[in-house]
Amino acid sequence: MAKKRIVMALGHDALGTNLPEQKKSVAATAKLIADFIQNGWQVAVVHSNAPQVGMIHTAMNELCSNHEGEGYTPAPMSVCSAMSQGYIGYDLQNGIRSALLKRGIYKPVSTVLTQVMVDPYDESFYNPVKKVGRYMTREEADAEEAKGNYVTEVPGKGWQRIVSAPKPVGIVEIDTIRTLMDADQIVISCGGGGIPVMEQGCELRGASAVIEKDLVSGLLAKETDADVLMILTDVEQVCVNYGKADETPLSHMTVAEAEKYAEEGQFGTSSMLPKINAALSFLKAGKNRSAIITTMAKAEDAVNGKAGTTIE
Repeated sequence: MAKKRIVMALGHDALGTNLPEQKKSVAATAKLIADFIQNGWQVAVVHSNAPQVGMIHTAMNELCSNHEGEGYTPAPMSVCSAMSQGYIGYDLQNGIRSALLKRGIYKPVSTVLTQVMVDPYDESFYNPVKKVGRYMTREEADAEEAKGNYVTEVPGKGWQRIVSAPKPVGIVEIDTIRTLMDADQIVISCGGGGIPVMEQGCELRGASAVIEKDLVSGLLAKETDADVLMILTDVEQVCVNYGKADETPLSHMTVAEAEKYAEEGQFGTSSMLPKINAALSFLKAGKNRSAIITTMAKAEDAVNGKAGTTIE
């Protein structure tokens, strides 16, 4: 019998926000992933990278500004994204490998440096909203704008660079990812939403943008014909009327119900809505699939229908 295939999208809680936190968090995350593999699941992992890519972006810019005239140049967002995929993947693949070996399970774990295609005419390029990097003074913000970058004022803190968040339209390394999964290997890919690229002739050009990790997780699940898309976040269940007196957690939604709630504006545009949209895109592309939204602590219960929110 073929194994069931799951794409697990890890949120910030699974990784922490700095190097020491990441080492500690990855140990618990690797144990969870090993539990799923031991229970017969075939696993692909996607992870967030917002704190990490912001740290890299800030560090590279600081290096450049502190050594002006020495040949250093700022790193584009696409390069910062690639760097974050490398060092987060390094920790994750070693953590998962170790957790599996302790159980006597010998399986290769690989990180695929993943590029994700975006549409150069995506409307988000005209309306950047994603904040990255450190807070700046007005003078520093003016210098960023002089370079053609966008900034926004954060009340009481200063100014911060903002970049676009285009929708993913294709995964460049999808054939490699499929090959590894078909060989029953564990794959870490599309980290942080993937490295955003645009096609120009025979070349791929990095875009000054970030991609929603949840949306690319749904695309990966669809492209690898997964049985389950599991999005791990900081709330146990999806709620309607969130934050209000009549807040109601949902253990189950149909596709039609999820679409109805989304149209009503029940889900935050920068929090729950991308998760719901990722789930809907995945579910509407095939049959006998399910999407689960929950926390890491409830992941195993959720896949057995005992916790979280299941959409199908």
